[in-house]
Amino acid sequence: MNTVLAGHGLVKKYGSTTALAGVDVRVGPRDSLAIMGPSGSGKSTLLHTLAGIIRPDGGEVLLRGERIDKLGENKLSALRRARFGFVFQSGQLLPELPAEENIALPLMLEGTPRKEAVARARRWFAPLGLDGLERRRPGQLSGGQAQRVAIARALVVEPDVVFADEPTGALDQVTSTEVVRLLTSVTREQGAALVMVTHDSDVAAHCDRILQVRDGRISNHSQYTVT
Repeated sequence: MNTVLAGHGLVKKYGSTTALAGVDVRVGPRDSLAIMGPSGSGKSTLLHTLAGIIRPDGGEVLLRGERIDKLGENKLSALRRARFGFVFQSGQLLPELPAEENIALPLMLEGTPRKEAVARARRWFAPLGLDGLERRRPGQLSGGQAQRVAIARALVVEPDVVFADEPTGALDQVTSTEVVRLLTSVTREQGAALVMVTHDSDVAAHCDRILQVRDGRISNHSQYTVT
């Protein structure tokens, strides 16, 4: 595998509790990885550690061969904005902004002029089935539409990796299937890696690989052929 993101020997402790106990993981371009496990297993800690949100107590995180877990907070924040995309369970869209500006926000935070950023954001509406919703605010969108906007926001910066934390957890089953199919297909088309935490085995089955985490360790690693 041509590795985009890797974690080697990742350890994270919270007091006497070990959340990660020497975990190794890697993902490549167009690779989609689902992380599953019971509550408290360490799956969310693993995702947040790979994304540079949590610093490991041991081990290292490498992005395209360069170590990122030792970066200063300013450099790490800039890296997260420019090279990572994020999709959360609730979408976390800004309620006062229309959909096009929510998508454009990461670009504007990086200094792209508003007009150019919004123009780039608008390119995502047709591919994601959002035509006509450019000026709608999050409160005027359905749950599935809001998550599609969140997916576009994650991808608009053309990231190396998209991190998704329970992206379908607040959706009904039909909408959940539509959203996860869209998420896995568009990240693959963009050449990005996808790392997703989910409790839903049907959602996880849309990914190329599944890691089962238990007590801070990988208990099982399954690989699928996705068409």
